Formats: sequence, structure tokens, C-alpha cells
Amino acid sequence: MTYKEFLATKEAETIYAGLDVDRDDLNNNMFEFQKDIIKWALKKGRACVFSDCGTGKSIMQLEFADKVSNRTGCKSLIVAPLAVVAQTKQEGEKFGFSVTVCRSMDDVKEGVNITNYEMLSHFDADAFGAVVLDESSILKSFTSSTRNQLIDQFQRTPYRLCCTATPSPNDFTELGNHVEFLGIMSRSEMLATYFTHDSGDTSKWRLKGHGESKFWEWVATWAVCVRSPEDLGYSAEGYELPALEIVEHVIKTDPGNFQLFVDRAETLSERREARKQSLVERVEKAREITEETAEQYLVWCDYNAESAALHEAIEKSVEVVGADSPEYKAQKAIEFSDGDIRVLVSKPSIYGFGMNWQNCHNVIFCGLSDSYEQFYQAVRRCWRYGQEHPVKVHVIVSDKELNVLDNVKKKQRQMDEMQSKMVALMRNVTMAEIMHTVRITETYEPKERMELPAWIS
Repeated sequence: MTYKEFLATKEAETIYAGLDVDRDDLNNNMFEFQKDIIKWALKKGRACVFSDCGTGKSIMQLEFADKVSNRTGCKSLIVAPLAVVAQTKQEGEKFGFSVTVCRSMDDVKEGVNITNYEMLSHFDADAFGAVVLDESSILKSFTSSTRNQLIDQFQRTPYRLCCTATPSPNDFTELGNHVEFLGIMSRSEMLATYFTHDSGDTSKWRLKGHGESKFWEWVATWAVCVRSPEDLGYSAEGYELPALEIVEHVIKTDPGNFQLFVDRAETLSERREARKQSLVERVEKAREITEETAEQYLVWCDYNAESAALHEAIEKSVEVVGADSPEYKAQKAIEFSDGDIRVLVSKPSIYGFGMNWQNCHNVIFCGLSDSYEQFYQAVRRCWRYGQEHPVKVHVIVSDKELNVLDNVKKKQRQMDEMQSKMVALMRNVTMAEIMHTVRITETYEPKERMELPAWIS
């Protein structure tokens, strides 16, 4: 092997191993940018669609699963959060797809099937030609048993699609787990190729200084990242987000111990104690807000005590908790979508991902956790494309919990900056990828003449 041939082996190529589908054969309910994304994903065979809330991930993943089933004769399986399963079936019927809800292999039929993540152990992955992960950010945790199960269970599945909102640009674990699920490269190989340990801390990785653009170009060969159709050069008409107003309600507490000012909670135990002390006042404030109008309200909380107190205080509210049956959770989600429930009280861990609730534009957080992702996702259930009203988000915290509020605001600023940079770095390659014209290579521009030993030839 010559030295040039050796360098050629280090080039990253665009590989197409899937179905070449005529654009005119795609579902007519899809927008032009959605058709191009799914045509690209089908041709790739294994890909990620990182698409922001309200950009139509549901119809795209349904079309992917449906086309694979129709063209190959294999069954397809969509795996989604529990509360999203019934909604996806409902949307599928609206767009002309036949979707079978399954809890085990006994329920599986030809075509498109859907189940929730908790039921995966009841399915034989080898029975499916395609798998689609809805809200695939579930792969985020490197040590997650669900993450490991998904990668192991579907490693032989020919067609794989991951769909989730735009990931955090500095969450390399999430990206690494996605690329490993797709079977493109292992997480450890990705880290070794593009990253280095940060300051001797082997648990922290950062992009190699000279490799940032090449990394995002490589990501663009297997993932599409889009916050708006405009990111990919399409018209953004109909994809304008309404105004978002975040209203902070700070509950004053007694400093105690003859102090003039309260001490802000620092540790996790201090924050939990602060939330416990302000429970009554926060719940009362939430009740007052829900009585300001006769419109729908989505009330988020984190703890069982908060949920029970809110349900008791807010007249005709409906409470959904973790212990409720899957059928009850799905039914209440649909009733809230249809406007049959005015005030829904629940946790982001139950309904915070995947639900389409443009019907509601009033949101209340009765307390706040440090998770910006959880806050962002919970807000985006209502503040999403297709929402016709300005969205008002009420955040109720005690003065002892202001550190938590400040932390969430800081993470929001960082996320906005990093996502803009990520989309900009990926934009040109992604647009070319969708048109099937790109091949990523490392350009070598010699600056000095090199003399090689005679035995290298």
C-alpha cells in the first residue's frame, strides 16, 4: 500500500444502503422538506432525524416505516414513549397510515406496528425489517439498560431511523449512542476519532481543536438537524413560532434565625426541603392562575405531594400519575388534546416528551428542577409549530430556589448559542446530502516537501 492509498483509507465516505424511492410516491400530506428528508433517510437505510418540536417527525417516521414495509414485505416497528403511542396511531389514521398498537409479538401484524419502550422485552427484533425510535433521546444515558437493550436487540435490523428534537451540541454521549445504535461506528471509535480527554479528566471529552468542522460534516452524513425548514434552504412559511412569555412568580419565605435575607438552597437536599416548605403557597398561586381565564391549562410538577395538592386545589382538574394504567394515561392525553379536560396536572416524566398539545397555550410549572432539557421539552408540548396563540408559561418558585431558576436560564442561553453554531456547521453538507451529491474527504494541503524512506513505496 502506498502512502496515498493509506491516506485514502482515512476518508469518510457517504454510504447509501437503503431504498431509492421516487419523491412523487411519498405521502402527499408531507411538506416538501419532509419529503426530501425521508427520501434521503430511506436511501441511507439507517439515519437520524433531529427535528425540532412541531416540524412533523410523526408523519416522517410513519412514512419511513410504511415505505420499508411496502417495498420489502417486512414488518416495521415504531417504539415510542407510552403516552405517545395512541397519539401516533391517531395521527397515522389522519394521514392515511394503518398502525397497529402492540404490547407483545401476539399483536403484531403486517405493515406498521407501534409499542412503548417499556414493552420491548416482549418483542423479537428479528421479526422486523425496520425499527423507528420516536423520542430517541432515550439513548442519551451511556449506562442506561434501555440504551443497551436497544442497541443489542436491533443490531441486525436492516432499516433503522431515530427521531428526536435537536440534540444538545455538547452532549456527545447522546450523539455517540445514536451512531452506535445505527451501526455506523461505536461510541468509543467516535470519541477516539474526533475527541480528546479534557485536562486529564477521562470522563470529559472535547472536540479536537482542528476537527470541529469535520466532526459536524461527518454527523451530517447520517443525521439531519433542523429547527425550521429554513435551516435547509426551504420556505419557512407556516413555520413561525408564536410569542413565548415566561412569567416568574417568586414566593417570599421567612428567612428565620433573625436573618434579613433568605439563604438560597444549594445542595439537592436543601432544594427539596425548600420546595417542601413552599408547597402550600406555590399550589395556591397555581390555583389562582388557572382561575384567571376559562382556557385550558397544563400544570407541571415533579413530586407526588405537589401533584396531589394541585389536583385537590384546582377545581375539575385531572391528575395523571405514574401509577395510573397505560390505558388511563393514553385516554387522558387524548381527552386533553380534544379539549375535554380544562386543567391537566402531571409530570414531565409522564407527558413531557412527544405530545402534540397545540390546543393549549397556558403552562404552569409548580416548581422547577435543574434539568433544562425537561423544562424545554415540557414547554414545547404547547409552544410548537402549529400553535395559533401566544404561549404563556408561569414558573412558580420560592425565593430559596432562585439558584435553580438561574441555572435553567443559563442553560437556555448556552443551548441557543450552541444549536445555532451546530446547524450552521452542518447546513451545507446536510443540504448536499439530501440531494445525494456529497462525499466527505479530508483535504490534504502540503506545506513542506517530505522525503520518505525508500522502504515506504
